[in-house]
Amino acid sequence: MTRRSVKAGGTEKKSVGVVKKSTRGKGGKKTSDSEKVAKKSLPLRVLFVVGRFFKRIGLYIAMRAQKYRARRPHRSFRKTDKRDYERSMKMPGYFAFTGSVFGMIGRNKKLFGVLILVLGILNILLVGMMSQDMYASLADALDETTESVMGGDFGQIGRAGLLLISTATTGGLNTSPSEVQQVFGAIIFLMMWLATVWLLRNIMAGNKVRMRDGLYNAFAPIISTALVLVMLFIQAIPALVAFIAYSAAVATDFLSEPFYGVLFWVFAGVLVLISLYLITGTILALITVTIPGMYPLEAVKIAGDLVIGRRLRVILRTFFGLIMMALMWAVIMIPIIMFDSWIKGVVDFMWGWPIVPVALIFMTAISVIFMATYMYMMYRKLIDDGSSPA
Repeated sequence: MTRRSVKAGGTEKKSVGVVKKSTRGKGGKKTSDSEKVAKKSLPLRVLFVVGRFFKRIGLYIAMRAQKYRARRPHRSFRKTDKRDYERSMKMPGYFAFTGSVFGMIGRNKKLFGVLILVLGILNILLVGMMSQDMYASLADALDETTESVMGGDFGQIGRAGLLLISTATTGGLNTSPSEVQQVFGAIIFLMMWLATVWLLRNIMAGNKVRMRDGLYNAFAPIISTALVLVMLFIQAIPALVAFIAYSAAVATDFLSEPFYGVLFWVFAGVLVLISLYLITGTILALITVTIPGMYPLEAVKIAGDLVIGRRLRVILRTFFGLIMMALMWAVIMIPIIMFDSWIKGVVDFMWGWPIVPVALIFMTAISVIFMATYMYMMYRKLIDDGSSPA
């Protein structure tokens, strides 16, 4: 302790102060922590830098975890009361909602018809389709196999259905596409998806659009959409592992033992459930990522927040859409296959006409547009609901 005499305004005041060590270096500047560390040995400087690095990482992880817990209040492997996880999902019934999807497509049939025509022709030119000779040989082999089993009108319908399944599962568009054709096929699929979503977004916003605008403006997020598809494939790996394991188990007769069979189905079921849990939100991210300026990871995060508390209902709705698409294939393609068989039995010169392969191309385009419309309208219903996780 020291005493100082300070003169101010002709009076003398005394004050008591504490003598502090100066933290100023040469020139009167304060010495920072980094300058202090710089004066120390090299190992201490390395430890200081590493410590600051991990401290920043820890703070970043803690901040992200806090935001994640705020967005998704439910914890894995912890029971949540029903009153805390109920979340509304205001949507029409399954058939009523599917009817509204067909109604949306029907009211804009000119736009979607032109889109189907343009992209179908691009698919034929760039990717190719099943040759008529290969289709004819497949149809003949199937007729010889099922002739003794299926007879009458119902037998004709059954053979047409089997032929449809055979052409679809054996690569009905092109049985042996090259790498370039596969790339073109993926690009055309993305074009159909993005153009459909862009048209729907503007139609539901009340804007008057033309197909030219959709083809020119819809493909900006094609890279972001491709990255979301890559993430979707990664999330589907557990289900693919289960499928590969099933193929190996059937080949080695592993499932003949009941005990091992039960263990395998439990293992495969868990893997499939993991994939379903992960991809539910990512499927909706294929819609979210088309918003202008949206990044792929941000789209996946937003879509994941949308399905919290209603994941099972979203899965059931998606499966119902796939079932409707399969029925649509049966209703449209089976009569076409039967007509193809009948007309080629009556008119000889039509044997070389690829009626069914061309119909498969355009039916694929219709399916993509249907599922894009179905998923977009479901996404809009979830957005308009506005309810947050409990």
